[in-house]
Amino acid sequence: MPDYSLEEQYDGLVAGVDEVGRGPLAGPVVAAAVVFRRPPSAFLAGLLDDSKKLTVRRREKAYAALLDDDTVCAALGAASVPEIDRLNIGQACHLAMQRAMHRLAEELGTWPVAALIDGNRAPQLPCTVQTVVKGDSKSLSIAAASILAKVVRDRLMARLAVRHGEYGWERNAGYGTALHLTGLKEEGITLHHRRSFAPVKQMIAAKVHAA
Repeated sequence: MPDYSLEEQYDGLVAGVDEVGRGPLAGPVVAAAVVFRRPPSAFLAGLLDDSKKLTVRRREKAYAALLDDDTVCAALGAASVPEIDRLNIGQACHLAMQRAMHRLAEELGTWPVAALIDGNRAPQLPCTVQTVVKGDSKSLSIAAASILAKVVRDRLMARLAVRHGEYGWERNAGYGTALHLTGLKEEGITLHHRRSFAPVKQMIAAKVHAA
């Protein structure tokens, strides 16, 4: 379970940063940055974990608790499908994190002294940066960021599914499940699909070759 020990290494406000949406075939990548103005309560800490380990119900409960807690300052950032295709997914993830951190700094009125970044590659930021492999299982701030980003992105994909119901985005969030792949074959590619990702890229190449 995550705890607050990494944050307590620093003297000052520390942000946890995570992104969601690195692997899907469709939709943006969404990042969140979270600062606890003081160590989170035992109740809130008990709700937080890697968002992928939580059920939808537990994730929604943790999301609501984070929004209701006045010790929490949080911000979101995203990179669009065209940006993902133009930059590559790694750079797009960093762009989303940078946007989240800049918005967080605006909310706080200052930059945190440090940012804990989930993973092993860090975006460029005007503060100390520490990468933390599997950070959403180690740091409460990163876990909180992973939950916020996951809930927001899942809700976005569910809204897109209302207009594009053939791909099952309300259930698979844009990942390449069997239902999504079947929808691609039968209905084709939408504006929300990442053209640089296989099998979307392969479908485009096949059509060009056939023509």
